[in-house]
Amino acid sequence: MRESIYKGLAQHLNNLPGGFPPTETGVELRILRRLFTPEEAELAVHLTLIAEEPRVVARRAKLPIQEAAPRLEEMARKGLIFRIESKDSPTRRYRALHYVIGIWEFHVNDLDIELIRDMNEYIPTLFDGEIWKKAPQLRTIPVGRSISTELKVLPYEEIEELVQVQKKFVVAPCICRREHRMMGKGCEKPEETCLVFGIAADYYERNGLGRVIDKQETLEILKKADEAGLVLQPSHAKQIVNICCCCGCCCQVLKNLKRYPKPASYFSTSFLATINPDTCQGCGICVDRCQMDALRLENDKATLDLSRCIGCGLCVSTCPTESLTLVRKPEPEQSKVPRTMVEASIRLARERGKLRPGKLVQMQVKSKMNRLLASK
Repeated sequence: MRESIYKGLAQHLNNLPGGFPPTETGVELRILRRLFTPEEAELAVHLTLIAEEPRVVARRAKLPIQEAAPRLEEMARKGLIFRIESKDSPTRRYRALHYVIGIWEFHVNDLDIELIRDMNEYIPTLFDGEIWKKAPQLRTIPVGRSISTELKVLPYEEIEELVQVQKKFVVAPCICRREHRMMGKGCEKPEETCLVFGIAADYYERNGLGRVIDKQETLEILKKADEAGLVLQPSHAKQIVNICCCCGCCCQVLKNLKRYPKPASYFSTSFLATINPDTCQGCGICVDRCQMDALRLENDKATLDLSRCIGCGLCVSTCPTESLTLVRKPEPEQSKVPRTMVEASIRLARERGKLRPGKLVQMQVKSKMNRLLASK
């Protein structure tokens, strides 16, 4: 009986845009058993990506509101579903979470070795490079110091512009570097670098996943990320909810895509580096800072493999001879960035074959009908 409950939850998560595909070993079910009680798994399948009040979810799950409401809150506290609170309404609303990016990241402060081992076994199945190529959940933008005055950069491609429009800021530990260190691997790059904004920042704060900071400290963290050689990867939308600061040895996105023959083609980025061999002195600083192994020294000169360059600008910002610069990719090679995270999720669902024509409208109508029924 319990096995069927977790299989139902796995299918529910796999039907979401982020996906949760099955494996032959059943590792995905082991993960769910570690995170969800049977009662939580039964309730989770009744949530959609549309945030709803407890009474609506309770009606769908055929549970008394007195039972469903505290259970939903406990699941939100545990990082299993998402909670939204508004100043305009005293009623909390809840919605489903993708497993990645979502449930997994929300367990940064309660990781254990067994969960990490299961996750590392599952990642090759969970992470589909071809789907990521068509509908990535993150994009790469240049570090601030790599942008020259001649380089045309749009507001959603410039890190300071993305930060300036935010009103709430939280910084949390990077789950990738934390889990690698717990396994005795990884690097010494800073861990407290995961930046979260808006309603996501509210969730992080209420769940104790990070600490509230101000705009100035946010910019200072991004400056230190550049100094440490971390790739900036905000949400794949013009209106972002987070910025990841990633290293090539721990970040599961960079690590997995680096294994492909031409990894640059899998990234959403508008820029690439170019090098002037005549002025290069072969110091090797850029080689050490490149997180994608796109640079190497040959005959005391740096050489650049554009099939691995993701336009992060880390090589540019510290080149002592200014031999490296960023240029904008040709228009046809630039990824189209969705306006919002909702649009990004719809694109991801379509690429995974999980959003049939009219399905989103059906979900919205069904949600409204449930709210009306629950209010009677």
